[in-house]
This record gives sequence, structure tokens and C-alpha cells, in this order.
Amino acid sequence: MRTQKPPVVLCFSGLDPTGGAGIQADIEAIAKHGCHAAPIITANTVQDTNNVISFKPVDANLILKQARTVLKDMPVSAIKIGMLGSGETAEAIYTLFRQYSDIPVILDPVLAAGGGSSLAQKNLIDAINTLIIPRTYILTPNVPEAQLLTNLKNKPETAAQLLNKMGANYVLLTGTHTQNPDVIHKLYFKSKNQKSFTYKRLKNEYHGSGCTLAASLSALIAQKMEPINACQNALDFTYKTLINANSLGHGQLIPNRNL
Repeated sequence: MRTQKPPVVLCFSGLDPTGGAGIQADIEAIAKHGCHAAPIITANTVQDTNNVISFKPVDANLILKQARTVLKDMPVSAIKIGMLGSGETAEAIYTLFRQYSDIPVILDPVLAAGGGSSLAQKNLIDAINTLIIPRTYILTPNVPEAQLLTNLKNKPETAAQLLNKMGANYVLLTGTHTQNPDVIHKLYFKSKNQKSFTYKRLKNEYHGSGCTLAASLSALIAQKMEPINACQNALDFTYKTLINANSLGHGQLIPNRNL
């Protein structure tokens, strides 16, 4: 008996050798939500569960050729973007948007590692702001990322509203970096807070939580789920992976996406 084909999510992410974050997190989370991940590696990294030691972007022309080949061959239902690594990579991906403008883009603006190391070369933030965010359906920044993208210090909600005005249809501002007793994630649409999602704050730090969230969200959007429900389901799944996370290294815990 022939089964229904799973939706395809095209992923642009870095390679994390620990398997906690990056492209492996995308593949695992997307598969768990019943979709097929088509993975394109944007950068190779040297990292452990504490921090990123170094990284090298993949040639932007190669990334573009890989993406074009996949898009011509497979019916891609969503595009998930994580670590870009360079402005050249952002420019390459932007050229796809003109031809495939109907595919929803979920952007996790990975600008720094969990341990604090920068993952953004000099021209990357400008390229994200001018080329990628205006084509983004759902943007999933944490508070430091929202502030970096907008240059608005200590004003996370204003930053989220500005990101809407810059072109992101929805902005899911994650709340793990705030000082609230609970973690409150806020979804913005047209510069207004559409929905808040509250979770009990966990005591540990995690390697790949943002990747898990954005990849899960991409899979749900690929299945035509409306944004508020997609955010709720993606956040619920991510929270479950953190509660059941594994201590596999000497640093941050790795989300358990195999539940």
C-alpha cells in the first residue's frame, strides 16, 4: 500500500561534530515531525559541548548549486536557515528567493555559540537584515540575537517589533536569556504580541535547543499548520527534548530528539 509522501524541508545549517546542534539537530527534529530533511552544510565547525573553537564557511557557490539541484528535483515545502557563517552565503541563498518566493522560510539567526563565540563574520548581520529577514516567514531569535540584529540594547520587545517592520512576518522571541522566573516566549505579528508561551525554567544549559525549535517549526509549517499552533507544538516538543536531555560531554546537555 502506497503511503503519503512526507513534506520536504530544505535546511541550511552548520556541521556540529558533537551532533547536538546544527544540521544533525535539524535532521532529527524534522524527521520526528514526519518530514524529510534535505540538508545543506553552510559551515564546518570545530566545537564541543562547551563552545565553538573555530569554523570555516563552505564555498557559497557550492551551497547555491546544491540548493538549486534539490529544488529542481524535490517539492520543497519549507526552508529552514540556521548558521550562515558569511555574508556571501546569505547572498547566495537570497538569489534562490526570487525564483522560489512561495516557499516559507524559517530563520534561526545563529550569530553566536552557546559558549559565547561569535559565528558571524563582519558583513553577515547586514546581509541577514537586508536580504534574508525581508523574505522570512517566521524568525526565531533569542534576546541577544534580536538585539544584535537591530542594535537595540536592553529593549528586546522593541527589537522584536522592529524585526517585524524589517520584513519578518512573524517573530518568535525566545525568552531563555531573560531574568524572569519562568521562560516566556513571545510571538509577534505586525509589531504586536500575538501570543505568549510560558514554560518552567530549567536549571541546565543546552546545546542545540534553538536549532531543535526552528527545525521543528519548519516541519510543522511544511505541513501547513498555522503559525500560532506551529509555535506551540514546536515549543512543546523542544521543551520535552530538554527535560530528557543527555549529558554526553563535559559542557551543555544535548536535547534528546529521539523521544
